Amino acid sequence: MPILYSFRRCPYAMRARLAIAAADRKVELREIVLRDKPAAMLDASPKGTVPVLVLPDGTAIDQSLDIMRWACARTPDAEWPTDNDAGLIATNDGAFKHHLDRYKYADRYDVDPIEHRDAATVLLGDLGERLRASGSLGTSPQSMTDLAIMPFVRQFAQTDRSYFDGLPFERLQAWLAMHLASALFARVMIRPPPWQPGDPPMIFPTTTDAQ
Repeated sequence: MPILYSFRRCPYAMRARLAIAAADRKVELREIVLRDKPAAMLDASPKGTVPVLVLPDGTAIDQSLDIMRWACARTPDAEWPTDNDAGLIATNDGAFKHHLDRYKYADRYDVDPIEHRDAATVLLGDLGERLRASGSLGTSPQSMTDLAIMPFVRQFAQTDRSYFDGLPFERLQAWLAMHLASALFARVMIRPPPWQPGDPPMIFPTTTDAQ
């Protein structure tokens, strides 16, 4: 069975888990502690970031979008893998993530957080406009586009919830609330204990997952 090294709150790991659960694939989940990364994970992917998916033949996939594509390619629903707005995801992973990091971790970057909050807000407004046509960024709430972007919008919202809730982006706020209240999100936000060598395998997702 493939092994997924993950960290619950990391948005990159979150979207990988969302895709795996949405496609109903099965993996062995290994929750890690970032300050004490297991040697088995570092052997598979020396860059040391999550998520990392190790396939049964030893191949390591250590980019979150590639893990999503792996999950997509194995779903019986042939429409889901093609529902991927690469440009929208690239903006999220590029400009939006740049500003999000400097808003959330301003001390780390020695920058003005409000400047980066405002720049990120402009990009959120673009998502809100995209949602005017439908209730999702792709063709459905569980499209690859939606699942790839949602964890980062969530991270922005949680940085200052009162600010996010006060924005004039009702469609975006409703979209995020829908995802956060979904059964899929509950399935991927379980709280496993940190993995240790010798632990029995934890199969993910399970039919009894609960938040």
